[in-house]
Amino acid sequence: MYGNLPWTTGSGPPGGSRDGRRRPAHAGAVSARVAVGALALLLLAGCSSSDSNDDSIPAKPGQRPKSVTPFWVNPDSKAARQVSTYGEDGQAGDARLVNKIAAQPVAEWIGVDDPQGQAQGFTEAAAKADREALLVLYNIPHRDCGSYSQGGAADGNAYRAWLDGVVKGIGDRATTVILEPDALPHIADKCTPQQFHEERYALLTEAVGKLKALPHTKVYLDAGNPHWIKDAGRMVEPLKRAGIDRADGFALNISNYQTTQENTKYGKRLSALVGGKHFVIDTSRNGNGPAPGGDDPENWCNPAGRALGTPPTAKTGDPLIDDYLWIKRPGESDGTCKGGPKAGDWWPKYALELARNAK
Repeated sequence: MYGNLPWTTGSGPPGGSRDGRRRPAHAGAVSARVAVGALALLLLAGCSSSDSNDDSIPAKPGQRPKSVTPFWVNPDSKAARQVSTYGEDGQAGDARLVNKIAAQPVAEWIGVDDPQGQAQGFTEAAAKADREALLVLYNIPHRDCGSYSQGGAADGNAYRAWLDGVVKGIGDRATTVILEPDALPHIADKCTPQQFHEERYALLTEAVGKLKALPHTKVYLDAGNPHWIKDAGRMVEPLKRAGIDRADGFALNISNYQTTQENTKYGKRLSALVGGKHFVIDTSRNGNGPAPGGDDPENWCNPAGRALGTPPTAKTGDPLIDDYLWIKRPGESDGTCKGGPKAGDWWPKYALELARNAK
């Protein structure tokens, strides 16, 4: 079982950024009562009814149709384990709600320890299932301007060694990499001190080059969201200096709540300024859009009333948008606010709320 492998226990995506403008900050038995028809619907649709009269327990998640999304569903994710726990406890309604998360492909964030082993484990599991791995690399030095997700590699050489491990772990397996959330927007908004800019550009350029030298790896650089970097033009120089010309495109709305419509408008403006590059949008928690109140921490850190957004899919209906992705793992905390655990820790209460509010 995947849970016996070390790469399933790494840390998940951290939470809130300093000011919240990007990110309001990773095996149980199946009930015999699940009918074959209901199981087929669960695996195809990725969720089930929350009708309290339905006492069926979701099965361990399978893979989504490749025609919908090519990415791997981890059958032993934190959400899948929560579904199993709820099922064992007889909480069928809660199990079905969290299964809305467990049944979807969600990004795997590579931790600090054993990057090669983690990357190899995820990509091999995905390849075995005839799917593509979706990885997030989030270890840039001076990360997150000292906020909830502060940290990262100790220096440039430590980052290069960590990256080399990731590259070796990916190898020739099909993988999409979301490269360093926050890194460029925090340059654009002057959060990252000037003395670190040149090193950051050099590290990102090297990362893009090493990852794109692999035969089957796509790379997307983070470009913020329309609420954070309101003028798309501010992201042009950072993206170019970080190697957008070699990357496959850029990523928007990572761990944030801005609507798909607003991100699409912003992405098209930015694409026109960087050679027509394609982009992806994180729709993991934008089903109800952002909480009112702007950048106040009460509104961006674990905000109430948010919802799961459009499930991951390559069927975006727009030639410039390659995928809607769940980059932030729904159900993981943005940080220690509103009673939540530390950034990146699984929080069942929040997972249930996001699923319950999903349209």
